[in-house]
Amino acid sequence: MEKIESIETSFLKSALTEENPFIKTEDIIKWLEIRNKEVTVNVKKVTFNELENWKLNRTAGKLKHSSGSFFSIDGLKVKTNIGKVRQWEQPIINQPEIGYLGIITKEFNGLLYFLLQAKIEPGNVNNVQLSPTLQATKSNYTLVHKGKKPLYLEYFQNAKKEEILIDQLQSEQGARFLRKRNRNIIIKIEEEIEVQENFIWLTLAQIKKLILLDNLINMDTRTVISGITFQSSEGCLSVGQEVNSMLFKDSFEAKMLLSILHTKLSLYTFEEIIGWLTFLKCKYELETRPISIFETKNWLIKDNEIYHAENKYFKVIAAQVEITNREISSWYQPLIEPIEEGLVAFVVKEIKGVYHFLVQAKVECGNFDTIEMAPTVQCITGSYKNSKEVPFLNYVLSASKEQIKFDTLQSEEGGRFYQEQNRSIIIEADKDFSEQVPENYIWLTLNQLTTFLKFNNFLNIQSRSLISAINFI
Repeated sequence: MEKIESIETSFLKSALTEENPFIKTEDIIKWLEIRNKEVTVNVKKVTFNELENWKLNRTAGKLKHSSGSFFSIDGLKVKTNIGKVRQWEQPIINQPEIGYLGIITKEFNGLLYFLLQAKIEPGNVNNVQLSPTLQATKSNYTLVHKGKKPLYLEYFQNAKKEEILIDQLQSEQGARFLRKRNRNIIIKIEEEIEVQENFIWLTLAQIKKLILLDNLINMDTRTVISGITFQSSEGCLSVGQEVNSMLFKDSFEAKMLLSILHTKLSLYTFEEIIGWLTFLKCKYELETRPISIFETKNWLIKDNEIYHAENKYFKVIAAQVEITNREISSWYQPLIEPIEEGLVAFVVKEIKGVYHFLVQAKVECGNFDTIEMAPTVQCITGSYKNSKEVPFLNYVLSASKEQIKFDTLQSEEGGRFYQEQNRSIIIEADKDFSEQVPENYIWLTLNQLTTFLKFNNFLNIQSRSLISAINFI
């Protein structure tokens, strides 16, 4: 138990410390601008016939790589008993392998720092974003692409049990990936380590401050740090009296700190939440079966894209990529291009003196176990703009300036999604906002949400992204 408390306390100290002798937070943006200027990036849309090593295979009914590795774009037929649309067909990314999303941490002068890299993915909105120390699919780190081995891979492959601080299997976008998961892992090293070019040591507080800005911290970093848990309020005297005094301040950040540290002042018990999930998993049905991508209803295949007949949702495009500082400098691949920006939002409300998050149980076609916990509102690619049927959407869109506590554009993962970003919002509900909610919604504290992150496939990637953005200072 002493080891666990020590880890949680170290995370908490880093989350409350923005001062960094290696680099100031305001200088990180300049550092990223320099990285951008040093790298040549060229992403060109091409036809599917020009995709080297990729083929729209009619026999297999999918767009696949000649090696059989990486991923494929398959067709999927979906049937459910929840929502306005009960059955549909769509393209979906099928990538059954489990990749690494890993961050190395190390203590300097008693404070924990996180090693991030300035990394360019072909679909990034602004080229360079801060990604985990290691971000690699199995096809990448087994060198299917015949390129160089990812930097720092050996630290994760050879990590000892006592070096592993967090080790979770977490899902990716359930509407776009078919049951896809990555290993989210944070390790702590004691030995000296050479900091390679394009890598940087940051505190957790600095990372969280940077998430307040548009498209600087990539999706993979956000999902990894969302799984961090902290010392409980009952034991945080070990962190120092300053932290305890912060819990009694009236700021939004201090109240969020209380919500993640306090284990007792919650509207529902852990057992009641499990019961709620179990009930819905038994009630809601999700049936999927693979079909040929050439037979997906309402989807059209042209020379250079696969798109919906009503020009909705997303497109599958073909891209030729050149990035000079990658393990392999040029390649071809499909990408998913959104039609419009989406919206993800949490509504939070002070209940029993502690902030609670309004969480929905959401069915998505790529989910492992039918349901994952999602933000209050999750609308993909502009579908919210003409919709009056999404619960709490009007409340979010009509929120006053004072209610909006977080509002940025955050990118989806640029290795598979082409310039996709969603408006990410956290709204503080007014006192008149009812605690009575539809059956697929529930109020959870931040402590309860992060507790569920210790297990697989409970919180979806959109909710994890928003949780990572919560600052405490």
